[in-house]
Amino acid sequence: MQKVITDDLDTLLEIFPPHISQTLHQQPHIKELLEVILDLGRPPEARFPHEEIILNPQEVTEQDIEYVTTRISPFGDDNRAGIERTLHRISAIRNRKGRFVGLTCRVGRAVFGTIYIIEDLIQSGNSILLLGRPGVGKTTMLREVVRVLADEFKKRVIIVDTSNEIAGDGDIPHPAIGHARRMQVNTPTNQHAVMIEAVENHMPEVIVIDEIGTELEAQAARTIAERGVQLVATAHGNTLDNLMMNPTLADLVGGIQTVTIGDEEAKRRGTQKSILERMSPPTFGTVIEIQDWDRVTIHHEVAEAVDTILRGQSLTSETRWFNENNEIIIAKESPDITKSNHKQKSVKRKELPSLFLFGVNKQRLEQVAKEMQLQLHITRNLSEANLLITSKSYYRRRPQQIRDAEEINLPIYILRSNTVPQIRQLLHTIYPRETRGHIQFALEEAIEAARKVIKKQEPVELNPQNAYIRRLQHLVAEQSDLSSRSLGKDTERRVMIYREETE
Repeated sequence: MQKVITDDLDTLLEIFPPHISQTLHQQPHIKELLEVILDLGRPPEARFPHEEIILNPQEVTEQDIEYVTTRISPFGDDNRAGIERTLHRISAIRNRKGRFVGLTCRVGRAVFGTIYIIEDLIQSGNSILLLGRPGVGKTTMLREVVRVLADEFKKRVIIVDTSNEIAGDGDIPHPAIGHARRMQVNTPTNQHAVMIEAVENHMPEVIVIDEIGTELEAQAARTIAERGVQLVATAHGNTLDNLMMNPTLADLVGGIQTVTIGDEEAKRRGTQKSILERMSPPTFGTVIEIQDWDRVTIHHEVAEAVDTILRGQSLTSETRWFNENNEIIIAKESPDITKSNHKQKSVKRKELPSLFLFGVNKQRLEQVAKEMQLQLHITRNLSEANLLITSKSYYRRRPQQIRDAEEINLPIYILRSNTVPQIRQLLHTIYPRETRGHIQFALEEAIEAARKVIKKQEPVELNPQNAYIRRLQHLVAEQSDLSSRSLGKDTERRVMIYREETE
């Protein structure tokens, strides 16, 4: 299906000083322009899909930045502004005194025809969550979803437009959203309240939200879904399992909790007694991972997919893409391939789990990791990390480190508190089961050994453990009225549980 693109590019170029706009007009691939960067004291820069170009050697001045800011709408609390009746977005960087020292001027495009690859899912009435890296086209696809639902399927659609990215700047929404209605949000912290207001006051059949990012917004989304309204939204995260790692947003796919099961059930499952399980039905029934403009991976039954991932089983998903003839190709991923991919991810985590800590008690984390026999790799460089760990209070403040992590799409794990149980749950989550020699497993092994000694009257040797865990295993033996002692040296030091012979 042929796509039609409209970008109002001339309107964006008009806001720049003449020495910048003239150079932009001369670029041979101007139709592919992504954004223009104006940083005080540096040359202006234009970014294209495959290259970055210095527009001229003249450094950006305060007058250049003022030239732009006086030709656009006022900036909101999120430091974003726009141009009325267009989809362009201008984001500001300020100094400590609040003065503008940098601008990111992003081209907004309405691309008609982007959702034919998922049109059947949109029409189904299921709530759908779109995931994908920054710049992959989540908002563009979301905007086209709005138009198709409102105009072609004649649904009552309300957009909760926090940063005016979906429907553009100004009071009159961009034609790209069709007959859908748009509710603006005065400040990002009120997005969750406007979401509830939309469903209570305007009787929508569909509510569309760009970037669900806080716990309150996740709760509001669940409230809306429980009232029978179809939700279509985007969220931070590239993949389903990436989203599951974020406690703030995990509720969107059912939430994750640690539960303890009985001995017989653990034996039947072939697992330990402490396992991870989904807490509740997911808010979104379908998750779509946008891999590229013309390629998506679909999880039709989110509840089933989450359960499968938590059990460490092979996950079968559906991939769709356009071929050379603009035909949609649909394929199911082989369970064997999926299993191999998950195994590779686990091995990578085991070798280098690189953590960036922000607002987290490092000493306490290292102590819990030591007890669980885990080797941590903590980095002070955000670019070297593959996971940022922070606390709930720090995340709510939205400091620069958090914003930087989200900008590079670094996964974020949010601790509800700096307590030992929360830290232990974190390590249970980010380390695969096969890499954990944690306390729970060691205690269960000791309890099972004590049962065997009582039943068969024969000694049982346990797996090697550190001194702290061995002390706990000795206590298990003592509570079972059995004797125990340590054998071996260094890394082979282990506990043997036995019954003391009596005369």
